[in-house]
Amino acid sequence: MIKRIKYLLLLTAFISACSTTKYIPPTEKLYTGSSVKIADKDIKKSDAKALSSEMQALVRPKPNSKILGLRYKLWFYYKTKARKGFIQKFFSKFGEPPVFVSQVNLEKNSEIMQNRLQNESYFQATVSGDTIGKARTARAEFTVNAGPSYTIRNIEFPLATDNSLDTAVRGTMKETLLKKGDKYNLDVIKSERIRIDARLKEKGFFYFAPEQLIIRVDSTVATHQVDLTVRIKPETPERAREIYTIRNLYVYPNYSLRDTSLKLDQAKPYRWYNVVDPRKTVKPYLFANTVLLHPNDTYSRTTHNNSLNRFINLGPFQYVKNRFEDVTPDSPKLDVYYFLTPYKKKSLQLELLGRTTSANYTGSQVNLNWRNRNAFKGGELLTVTLFASTDVQIGGNNGGYNVFQYGIQPSISWPRIISPFNFNSDNAYIPRTTLTLNYTSVVRSKLYSLNSFSGSFGYSFKTNVHKLNELNLLEITYVKPRNVQQLYLDSIAKTPNPALKHVIDPQFTWGPSYAYTYDNTTEDYRTNSFFYRGKLSLSNNIYGLVTGADTLGGKVKKLFGTPFNQYIKLENEIRYFHKLGLGSKFAARFLVGLGQPYGNSTILPYSQQFFIGGPNSLRGFRARSVGPGSVDASALNGGFIADQSGDIKIEANLEYRVKLFSIVYGALFTDAGNVWNAKPHQAGGTFGPNFLKQMAVDAGFGLRFDATILVFRADMGFPLLTPYPQANGSRSIPLSFDKAILNIAIGYPF
Repeated sequence: MIKRIKYLLLLTAFISACSTTKYIPPTEKLYTGSSVKIADKDIKKSDAKALSSEMQALVRPKPNSKILGLRYKLWFYYKTKARKGFIQKFFSKFGEPPVFVSQVNLEKNSEIMQNRLQNESYFQATVSGDTIGKARTARAEFTVNAGPSYTIRNIEFPLATDNSLDTAVRGTMKETLLKKGDKYNLDVIKSERIRIDARLKEKGFFYFAPEQLIIRVDSTVATHQVDLTVRIKPETPERAREIYTIRNLYVYPNYSLRDTSLKLDQAKPYRWYNVVDPRKTVKPYLFANTVLLHPNDTYSRTTHNNSLNRFINLGPFQYVKNRFEDVTPDSPKLDVYYFLTPYKKKSLQLELLGRTTSANYTGSQVNLNWRNRNAFKGGELLTVTLFASTDVQIGGNNGGYNVFQYGIQPSISWPRIISPFNFNSDNAYIPRTTLTLNYTSVVRSKLYSLNSFSGSFGYSFKTNVHKLNELNLLEITYVKPRNVQQLYLDSIAKTPNPALKHVIDPQFTWGPSYAYTYDNTTEDYRTNSFFYRGKLSLSNNIYGLVTGADTLGGKVKKLFGTPFNQYIKLENEIRYFHKLGLGSKFAARFLVGLGQPYGNSTILPYSQQFFIGGPNSLRGFRARSVGPGSVDASALNGGFIADQSGDIKIEANLEYRVKLFSIVYGALFTDAGNVWNAKPHQAGGTFGPNFLKQMAVDAGFGLRFDATILVFRADMGFPLLTPYPQANGSRSIPLSFDKAILNIAIGYPF
């Protein structure tokens, strides 16, 4: 009891030492914030609360920042005000000068609130303000008499006449943002003008602007109702009423600011556009997927913007500038010019990277990248990468069994679909064809070394901003052991999991894959956002059937002298984010993966197996130490503990994320999951009806330092349930820091 009193006295002394009001001049009072009271009794409590919050957000200036009641920035300001010495100068940038109540203009703030209320249907609103003071502090209090809200009774659009502009405006009315019965809102009216203008731009009205629309408001028609009338301003110029079409299109692929002449005499026609390229830096067909407007097409802003986006994403061009020229003497026509400034064609780049991996390894990598951005004058990106890396597991089960890798990866990417069939699209995204080859030497210290050869050929294309498709027609992987140490062979003998031996077996994988991704999580305005990725991978399915491969029946078949892998693999990942308020959200993830080896295989190749545990998975367990099923890997052998893997994976994660201050965020989380084998070749490791009783479960807390370009994360995970019974027969683990796992990583876990 006495010890607790001491702690309380120390805390009181600390808070007293951090007090900032003692520095306030005697003629001033520190401003501590504002409150807004809605006086109207007939407004619903929920609406009044929302209205109060909205009005309070308008009050300026803001009071000094606080954490747990302490104005830490103001404290820094006073303590470093003298700016003596390096320490004070350094910490002075964290300070914030005091905000006094004398700086709060009650009349101006009341006027701003009143204007906002009138713009949001409360035409009769009035606002008054006053200050309430104490000895050294004061706050502002505002009283709002909102009055009745006005709703929309009728909306009238121009009549369809011989005037093409009136007809076009009326044609947009089905999608209007103005709805009968809705509250009047000036922001919605402004958005309606922008919406109508956007629709007109799709119909060829190139020179029209939102300011040429007027929406008249009549508030005298009925009790607390308004009629809205949409009209085109009489002074709208004639060319804004015209529908424009395209005449000629010109592309300049080697443009610089020094070029002052259009050089139309050097334009070379190609299909529907002209290329002005005296130095012949590109082949004319490069732009067949980017010039989406055609001669005699009606001007469309969406098509035009899609073209610009495609020019930018082609790859060889650093800057894209566009110009329209009115050539109307005979009829409303536009000539279109695209001026493209290229990057330097070839570049050499050295990268030094620090990283953490899913296996809880911390390491570094050096990459030497050579690029040719327009290798064969068709926009091809040719890349050759030499790389070397070293990874060390810190705080894991396998300290000292480090991983070293080196290799080479050449690749070429075409900004189009390379296929005997024609694929046409007119969205904003360039489809790509990519061919990649790779050689990697993997050295696992004290255990084994492998040679890995791989290659792939496939396509990636987006159908809209949210949806990405990746189709690899062919993925080839060939792995051959170079050296295997006795320690690893002993581990195989002690562990009845054939996956360990399969790591060092010669392996040949051959087949296609398809992945689909939907992602709207980058749109910060959404309250709820989703991410989904599904992938289907196949290997030697048809070839295995044709050759009659059957490992269990003794019919092991080979391809190029090596037993090939035969399997079907399906992966699914769903992420869901729900905003609770400013700076706080729930984040959830659910993963299900299934690999089914058959025919020539009884187990998935090591590179295709599932793992669980670690900083981006179950954070209360070491990386790759859980499973399969109820297997306790630590009880199987001493010293080196091999990565535990499986053919099936189920994992769920839930986090509560909240902003604490500045770039510091906190998190509470829980994780659950495991991996299993598809076939019964290890006791307790096979997926079955009791899989829920074999789930590993953890919970914990963490800190994230989010500097936007880099997120540093520290999560403390506490194991709660193991997949297997412990020595006392229970799966439960008492909550203890001795059992906790500290995960240090870069980036969010999902």
